[in-house]
Amino acid sequence: MAALELEGRISRKEAKLSGQSPRGSWVKQDFILEYQDGNFPAEVCFTSFGNEKVAELDKFQVGDLVKVSFNLRAREYNGRWYNDVRVWRISPLSPAQEQAPAPAPSLDDMPVDMPSVEDLSNDLPF
Repeated sequence: MAALELEGRISRKEAKLSGQSPRGSWVKQDFILEYQDGNFPAEVCFTSFGNEKVAELDKFQVGDLVKVSFNLRAREYNGRWYNDVRVWRISPLSPAQEQAPAPAPSLDDMPVDMPSVEDLSNDLPF
């Protein structure tokens, strides 16, 4: 599978959750990343699972620009499917690296030698 990466701004960090399982203790923390999807902003919820990944997330604050590398998983429980978007790396992204949408062309960008409406009406074949 190709590496999955997404660049955006951390818009929210949820509380850390911890617990005990048959395999030992665990900790996780979810965070919301806002990214540009075409002309519109979109959000996705990521999960940092394990002490190392949660400690990595602690280095970042709400509003920071980051690149998130992640894996997608799904599991079935009682006839319903649940997606898991699990982080395996978070790295800082400088504001210059953020992909800004291309600006819309202005009237100043239009060619100067465009024909006028009168020129086009004289060019009809009938």
